Amino acid sequence: MSEAVTRTATTSPGLLASLDPLLREWLPRQRWFAGKGRPVTGFSLVAATELLPPTAKLGLYHLLVRAHQPLTVGAPTHPGDCYQLLIGLREALPPRLAPALIGHVEEGPLTGRTAYDALYDPLPAELLLEAIRSGNRIGGLSFERDPHQEIREGLVARVMTAEQSNSSIVYGDTFILKLLRRVVPGVNPDLELPLALAREGCPRVPAPTGWLQAELAGEPYTLAVLQPFVQGASDGWELALRELAKGEDFGAEAHALGRATAEVHTALARALPTVTLGHQQLHLLVDGMIERLEAAVQAVPALRPYAPGLRSAFTALGDLAAEGTTWTAQRIHGDLHLGQCLRSATGHWSLIDFEGEPSKPLSERRLPQPTARDIAGMLRSFDYAAHSTDLPVPGWAEACRAAYCSGYAEVSGVDPRTDPVLLRAYETDKAIYEVVYEARHRPDWLQVPMAAVARYASSDPI
Repeated sequence: MSEAVTRTATTSPGLLASLDPLLREWLPRQRWFAGKGRPVTGFSLVAATELLPPTAKLGLYHLLVRAHQPLTVGAPTHPGDCYQLLIGLREALPPRLAPALIGHVEEGPLTGRTAYDALYDPLPAELLLEAIRSGNRIGGLSFERDPHQEIREGLVARVMTAEQSNSSIVYGDTFILKLLRRVVPGVNPDLELPLALAREGCPRVPAPTGWLQAELAGEPYTLAVLQPFVQGASDGWELALRELAKGEDFGAEAHALGRATAEVHTALARALPTVTLGHQQLHLLVDGMIERLEAAVQAVPALRPYAPGLRSAFTALGDLAAEGTTWTAQRIHGDLHLGQCLRSATGHWSLIDFEGEPSKPLSERRLPQPTARDIAGMLRSFDYAAHSTDLPVPGWAEACRAAYCSGYAEVSGVDPRTDPVLLRAYETDKAIYEVVYEARHRPDWLQVPMAAVARYASSDPI
């Protein structure tokens, strides 16, 4: 894709040259940086917008920059991912902003100034909310809002520090702004699907209050989404671990979460087109699962003894398709697990973060898929929680699994367990992904998905 650099008239053409040496050191240290393990050799500017007038004491730039990295260590440099940055410039940083330091500029037009991640600074963060509230357009940036939702002035901003693939700012416990860090052209599902669910009146997903977009080279980019903040909520992962630590049953919550998932799936099926997956489509789906298995065996040799049994989970699905079985596919969450669910103080469950797996292409994340993929993700999450406590509770994951599927069936009319071949295939595919992830990033956790792999290879999904 050809990219045109957009700037406001006051943006210095030497801006990136000044920041380049600092960003090469700072960017790979960020948790949301996707190219870890490969050196950053340079940057190209996709878009730059000056958010404050040049006469202001504080400099503030919104940047989209493409990091140049080799595809593998030692390979030629390749234009890689595009990242969204909010860069602040001060003469010196106050101590409270020390964690946001990017570095001291020593060359170019910004020499002598200190660059930092401005999301940590309440003033720039509050400027973003005010721009959404006012529906501003600044340079190539469009700040949009739902006119039916009120945004009060004067809400104090604070950055959340627990994010990984993105960054979030909370405004006065009223709103949360999710700023996408790695951006790609196209409408992001994290805006598209909550908007569709809001039109359907689905209460299980906070309706977007506002959003930030840009158009570059004729293509839309979703940059940020503002939604109501669920004050006092616990995410499902934290809640499950607390109950496990106390030896408490989680069945009622799992049942309620199953109902919530089914309500979201039902609303998405009403709001957006569904398709029928026949033999040809299932053949491609199964081939993809087998390819991921083969790659995982190469990456993690401990999988090799289980490979024939794991493959059978996929070929069994292909056999059903060859016999004429079809499945319905629709838009789904795409990366559902306990950490993507919030329980309010009143017991109401909400689903959040509809971005899908950020590592997958946007076109793939927006494809209709069987709801079994979401369900499998949640069932795997119960298994992870069960193995995350020092005092395991026998049968905990199995009880959660049954309660979740029962709750789902009460709303959808279909129990996921009545299609065991499809569910086993998706659970197996998810467990294989987990094995590779844990082997690379958290070897101490590898035994959790490996235990599941042993079960799935023996055709026992529990």
